Amino acid sequence: MSGLGIIFFMNHTYLHLETHADQTVIHAVGEWTLYNEPVIEKALAKIQPGQKIIWDFSDIESFDSAGVLLFMRYYEKFKTQCDVKITGYSEEQERMYRLLLKHRIKEAIPERSEGFFYRMGKSVYAGYQVFLQFLDFTGHILVSFLRYFVQPRNFRYKEITYHIERSGASAMLIIALTSFLVGMVISYQSAVELAKFGADIFIVDLAGISITRELAPLITAIVVAGRSGSAYTAQIGAMKITEEISAMRTMGFDPFYFLILPRTIALMIALPLLIFFADIVGIMGSMFAASLELNISYGQFIDRLQEVLSVKHFWIGIIKGPFFAMLIAMIGCFRGLLVTDDTESIGYQTTASVVNSIFFVIACDALFSVILTEWGI
Repeated sequence: MSGLGIIFFMNHTYLHLETHADQTVIHAVGEWTLYNEPVIEKALAKIQPGQKIIWDFSDIESFDSAGVLLFMRYYEKFKTQCDVKITGYSEEQERMYRLLLKHRIKEAIPERSEGFFYRMGKSVYAGYQVFLQFLDFTGHILVSFLRYFVQPRNFRYKEITYHIERSGASAMLIIALTSFLVGMVISYQSAVELAKFGADIFIVDLAGISITRELAPLITAIVVAGRSGSAYTAQIGAMKITEEISAMRTMGFDPFYFLILPRTIALMIALPLLIFFADIVGIMGSMFAASLELNISYGQFIDRLQEVLSVKHFWIGIIKGPFFAMLIAMIGCFRGLLVTDDTESIGYQTTASVVNSIFFVIACDALFSVILTEWGI
């Protein structure tokens, strides 16, 4: 025997697989009935036939017409790919098989074709359902926040501190590298145009205001969305698959209170600090590029920066942090809770988490820009 696989579903075993060099042995086990048919079909769909299949029914406890029809479908499918031998079946099972084979409908029911409008409507309806689920999720978050403020002694300081370290301190290296390079790119790209008009010193105005007000918050939020937001989705999704979240609810623990809020609060604390760090590193990158390209000394750069960089630009960038953090954490955790019982779902929801987070961060930043411009800030 070169390998042995057992497929488990819902605390029951319906198939035992034995994989040999020249054949695969399928042991049908338990109750092959209408109630279990979807689970058994999912197991059968994962089987990759080899050169030969031996299908053993000696351990079947009960077998109704739904189970027989399921067997017939996959028996015919496997026969087209390799040699299939059936063993261990009873006379009653054979009679049921022959009866259903004799009276089975020969003509297949045509499948409904999915046109453009059908697919579009299906997508819109699926998006509407997700939106309703997100509203429900937001309501749970709000109630949990209120519980935190009504009973501050229930703050989970240890978990919040842990996630600040994981989402904040651990992300400093990649944020430093990204911010430094962005600062350099701004200066290098601007230096060529400004030098044509003899306005070299205005590179400080451009870099200082754009980095502190817009680029540092946006770049930091995008990096955190790809790093921490996806991690939140994967962590909670794995807990969903292993039924840890269901176990928490069974024991009376609220997953929102113990899993989601600590991550959200931690990110709301960490992201403004990361934005401040990105401001410093981004300006250093711009200063370095300005020194190389335009021969502006570090002293000149800093003196000019103190003159033109109003404190309001710095605070606008910092204030964006908690809003971006809330969006990233909520979307990441929400997508984690949408993970289903198959591992493929984790990859899909993680990708959706990153895409949604980046989109809503950019949309939120655009909303900030419009509002602040209208207010003259």
